[in-house]
Amino acid sequence: MTEQSAAAAARATVYGYPRQGRNRELKKAVEGYWKGRVDTAALRETAAGLRRTNWRQLADAGIHEVPSGDFSYYDHVLDTSVMVGAVPERHRAAVDADETQGYFAMARGTQDVAPLEMTKWFDTNYHYLVPELGPDTVFAADSTKQVGELTEALALGLTARPVLLGPVTYLLLAKPAPGVAADFEPLTLLDRLLPVYAEILADLRAAGADWVQLDEPALVQDHIPAELTAVARAYRELGGAADRPKLLVASYFGRLGDALPVLAKAPVDGLALDFTESGAANLESLAAVGGLPGKRLVAGVVDGRNIWINDFEKSLTTLGTLLGLAGQVDVSASCSLLHVPLDATAEGDIDPEIVRWLAFARQKSAEIATLARALTEGTAAITAELAANRAALASRAGSALTRDPAVRARAAAVTDADGRRSQPYAVRTAAQRAHLRLPLLPTTTIGSFPQTTELRTARADLRKGRIDTAGYEERIREEIREVVTFQEKTGIDVLVHGEPERNDMVQYFAEQLTGYVATRHGWVQSYGTRYVRPPVLVGDISRPEPMTVRWTSYAQSLTDRPVKGMLTGPVTMLAWSFVRDDQPLGDTARQVALALRDEVGDLEAAGTSVIQVDEPALRETLPLRAADHAGYLAWATESFRLTTAGVRPETQIHTHMCYAEFGDIVQAIDDLDADVISLEAARSHMQVAGELAAHGYPREAGPGVYDIHSPRVPSAEEATTLLRKGLEAIPAERLWVNPDCGLKTRGWPETRASLENLVTAARAIRTGLADGGS
Repeated sequence: MTEQSAAAAARATVYGYPRQGRNRELKKAVEGYWKGRVDTAALRETAAGLRRTNWRQLADAGIHEVPSGDFSYYDHVLDTSVMVGAVPERHRAAVDADETQGYFAMARGTQDVAPLEMTKWFDTNYHYLVPELGPDTVFAADSTKQVGELTEALALGLTARPVLLGPVTYLLLAKPAPGVAADFEPLTLLDRLLPVYAEILADLRAAGADWVQLDEPALVQDHIPAELTAVARAYRELGGAADRPKLLVASYFGRLGDALPVLAKAPVDGLALDFTESGAANLESLAAVGGLPGKRLVAGVVDGRNIWINDFEKSLTTLGTLLGLAGQVDVSASCSLLHVPLDATAEGDIDPEIVRWLAFARQKSAEIATLARALTEGTAAITAELAANRAALASRAGSALTRDPAVRARAAAVTDADGRRSQPYAVRTAAQRAHLRLPLLPTTTIGSFPQTTELRTARADLRKGRIDTAGYEERIREEIREVVTFQEKTGIDVLVHGEPERNDMVQYFAEQLTGYVATRHGWVQSYGTRYVRPPVLVGDISRPEPMTVRWTSYAQSLTDRPVKGMLTGPVTMLAWSFVRDDQPLGDTARQVALALRDEVGDLEAAGTSVIQVDEPALRETLPLRAADHAGYLAWATESFRLTTAGVRPETQIHTHMCYAEFGDIVQAIDDLDADVISLEAARSHMQVAGELAAHGYPREAGPGVYDIHSPRVPSAEEATTLLRKGLEAIPAERLWVNPDCGLKTRGWPETRASLENLVTAARAIRTGLADGGS
């Protein structure tokens, strides 16, 4: 490889880093603040300590330019709303009274005030708080957080680059505020927002910022000409400001397409682009526009979203090509490292052969630094690293852990008939109604109930040997009895066992399937203080024995009402895992579907009449470009049907989805051929009910009336209002009543009150319908 000149030495950098700390210190501090055990000063000191630790880890790994401003107590999009003064009017008094309490009120709500809507960050499992804007929105700059964190980094003697969410992406992520016309386009506020961004950039320049990064991931989606014109206008104005730092516009999660020539022509100083498999077309597009002569290019050649080691030789080939396309080429990950765990070396329980194949945030930082050194000094400078990298890649490619001939033979033998129910929906629904004998507007929950202190203690005691398996299982039985008794007393119609034995809706199954590896410390932020440990999909998937039948059957033995069997669907099992990158996702989905099909069959054989297969990630995993949708949806819907199609007509198949823009995939939801779907709808004010009706969705649906991601208890009147709105779109004979999502993260007092109000609302509507009203 040709070395860069000393003047153009490649720098190593990252766009962002995991926030939580090695032992999830941020989660503990924030939740302690919510409970009144941690004051504001202590919360801020914990956060500052985590930032210092992160920056020092990055610097020690060889990262030349660290990010600042990427840290967040809850969500960086919410932070942006605060930065530009876009605080909803209903939260204004709380923010003015106490900025920290007001911040969390926007995120979580209070008993009296609803929170901001929450949905998925592009095609990831990270949730962001949706900005609420309208024609009367007045923006005002508040750079306190951004300037403060930059100052902290500079005080450590580091080169720091503030990271801001770009103005175009911010507006494209926003929605009309409550009471604003649904057809209002937040992007029309761009000219009002740009001076605020210019003021914040000037503040950062005055505070010592040489470069500022503006993230525009929305630009990897399809855009109409007016949106591309807005991009050109935004960066013409920001780039033309006299008092500004150098601007690095970053885009990730895929190819830029038509937005690349717009940005290449803009008066900005550099671009940061994705050059992994998802953004491979960016290299060709960059060459087509003549590159970035005289400008900086930050090349995202290390995958920031998956956990496999980088192929150094492949990355160096890409970087070598890029050297001729920009004035300066630096090295980074494809996106923020927020989406991967912190440190693979902490995983002492994983087979050392597999650990060799893994790179979490700390390992990826080292990979980036190694590639930057090779780009500057030549490959001879990293001879030992290249040899180790080749050996680890060869180890994975040749390992027997990744292949199971029996699994592959079974998947190859699947036919179209295996993915079709034996009877059409019209026949099935009649059989199910006769068999289940449910009332109008049947009530149910999504699956999980609160994980109590007693249960968590028992799980920890089992892990540490303080109790044996028999003692732990007696705790599980007690939890199930309590959940079933409560549901019967409350009047819920279709019960669940509460899932006390499950640590996570994906990890629980992954630990019982071959081909998966579970981590102990691989935490990744999903939203706020909710962290998950995505398992690692290493090899071919099969189910050695039943996974859920025992506890579902036990719950059913306690009641005459139907108890749902609860499974996580194949797409979600992939989306919320770190998937293998050595075969097509559709092939892996088929393997998972066949393993789950066996479980569905065993549940039905054990007498379970209602089986829910959750697919909350179906919309989340939808490719960001429309041209890629059909191929994805074909294997995604096929894998669901393959999981569920083997049951008898009278067995009712449910599915569940939450916190996504469902209107984009209503046809795919229809194609699943589930009998009942439950969907998040409370925060989005029943939007999805109208989307189902507009499509002509013919099956039963339960748009949620209880927002479980907020501690507030919705009143019976509030639930009734939402149900009436749902009835405007969905006929009563096809409408179910349920929360938005599982109740695992809630406490028992709020759960009891909320579900009692939910049942009260359903009964009130039933009475009104029986009396001829609504």
